[in-house]
Amino acid sequence: MSGAPVLERVGRIVLGLLDETGRLVLLLFSTFRWLARGRLEARQTIRQMEQIGVSSLPIVLVTGTFAGAVLAFQTAKQLLAFGVPGLVGGLVALSLAREAAPVFTAITTAGRSGSGIAAEIGTMAVTEQLDALRVMATNPVRFLVVPRVLAGLLMLPLLTLFANVAGLVGGGIVAAISGVESATYFSSIQRFLTPSDLTGGLAKAAVFGVIITLVGSRRGLDTDGGAAGVGRATTAAVVTAIVLILILNFVLDIVLF
Repeated sequence: MSGAPVLERVGRIVLGLLDETGRLVLLLFSTFRWLARGRLEARQTIRQMEQIGVSSLPIVLVTGTFAGAVLAFQTAKQLLAFGVPGLVGGLVALSLAREAAPVFTAITTAGRSGSGIAAEIGTMAVTEQLDALRVMATNPVRFLVVPRVLAGLLMLPLLTLFANVAGLVGGGIVAAISGVESATYFSSIQRFLTPSDLTGGLAKAAVFGVIITLVGSRRGLDTDGGAAGVGRATTAAVVTAIVLILILNFVLDIVLF
């Protein structure tokens, strides 16, 4: 008897996840249809690229720098004890390129831009601005979703690239403080980091960018209930995006690496 409520809750979670996935897939197909038709809102897309990319750059640089610093601190301490400092730079670079930079950048962007997308579109939904767009024969997906998804697809890899550079610099500083020579650190990066590691991480970032913008847009479009509804949509967008990022990160690791 005691197991029934637990199974019921698990079932609701699974059904909710399947429902969310189905809604996102349908919205993604609709977005791709508009992209295939070439019906792009150039001004909206540039505006979203600025909001998602340029405005997120400072916090991404901070996150990347300290991610690299922590990785260097942990690896340098252990590898110096074993007398192999020449592995420090390579381990930091591989960890950043494959995992830390794309995942941390995506989570940071989900908290900053994903919530903003849900709040902006959600406010439009509860104030009937979406209905006004439809009355003017303007499809909300074409006008609101496509520019955001395209901006996320383009800007997340670029932000991840900056996070990689910042992480390598932060890691190099900490490695030098820990006793690893800078020449040894950077030669290790050149020896172990391959173009496929970097491109694989950037490909993951592109997928994460689509997920963040798609989830934020979907939650915004379905918002109701006034200001409280906007708050719920914003929270749900961030939580859902982060969960999907972590799940897809595992799947993409299997596919790419």
